[in-house]
Amino acid sequence: MGQKLILVLSLWIMTTVAIAEGSGSAPADSGSGALAQGLMLAGFVAIFYFLILRPQNKRAKEHRDLITNLAKGDEVITTGGILGKIHRITDNFFVIMVAEGIEVAVQKQAIASVLPKGTLKSI
Repeated sequence: MGQKLILVLSLWIMTTVAIAEGSGSAPADSGSGALAQGLMLAGFVAIFYFLILRPQNKRAKEHRDLITNLAKGDEVITTGGILGKIHRITDNFFVIMVAEGIEVAVQKQAIASVLPKGTLKSI
């Protein structure tokens, strides 16, 4: 969806610039054309920030907070769909117990979310 939004916005800007350049043929209108282009550029930057950058930064911060708050015994799901309970924590990895006696080491960034306690027993 983000790529489609960027494509639509860039087409809109190119069309608006082409219309503004075509209509401002008199020297008195050139100042207002530059102002319109400046406002349009500022609007594009604001749209880009609020629709793309801000939500992405918010999700990244929430994921960082999730990773830092994990502890031994938490039930998690990885981005690959593996469910397990955190058995050990190292600097860059979580060792997840998938089943009795089966442990898998995954990178910290691979944790997608935390499951409520008791989820693994109910499956």
